[in-house]
Amino acid sequence: MAFVAESPFSTGRLVVIVGIVLLHYGVYWALENGLAQAAMQIITGPLETKIIEEVIEEVEEPPPPPPKLETPPPFVPPPDFAIEFPAEATNAIQTMTTVVPPPVPPPMAPAQVVRTPPKSSGKSLSQPEYPPTARRLNQEGTVTLLIYVLADGKVGDVKVEKSSGFPKLDEAAANHAKRAWRFQPGTENGQPVAAWGRFAVTFKLLED
Repeated sequence: MAFVAESPFSTGRLVVIVGIVLLHYGVYWALENGLAQAAMQIITGPLETKIIEEVIEEVEEPPPPPPKLETPPPFVPPPDFAIEFPAEATNAIQTMTTVVPPPVPPPMAPAQVVRTPPKSSGKSLSQPEYPPTARRLNQEGTVTLLIYVLADGKVGDVKVEKSSGFPKLDEAAANHAKRAWRFQPGTENGQPVAAWGRFAVTFKLLED
């Protein structure tokens, strides 16, 4: 019997190859058109998917208790009549306090001030020159002068306290005292001070 080698492209092989291709194409087409998913639903039944969210309950703090409101007492109008209370007898004791003022100390005696008047300095005061007119007219008299002696012994001022009766004699005595006289100043508690002093000048004509 002769062996005939089967051609690789025989009719049976071609049919099988074409069938395989068509099967793959059909599966691809079914996937594209959702037939596979429909078949899966028919086989496995409908699947229900739920998303469950976990709800965390927030614990709320209880609200603070409401403040206690004090209810004011009901208003009671005052009575229209006056109530008289009996007067209580009280024994009032009045104490008279006499304030005796302290004895007033006697006034302090002022400090005694020791004063001395100005005086001539160790020797007699020089005699003023006799005015010629008064000599010719035989005018005589005594002039009392108030002399303000400074603390250094000099004459500060001269006033005629009592006139001799003749202006020429008074003028001659005052001018001479200002010009020529020097004194020991007055003192106050041992310290030299300026003070007024009283001095007299006598004009008397001597017989030749």
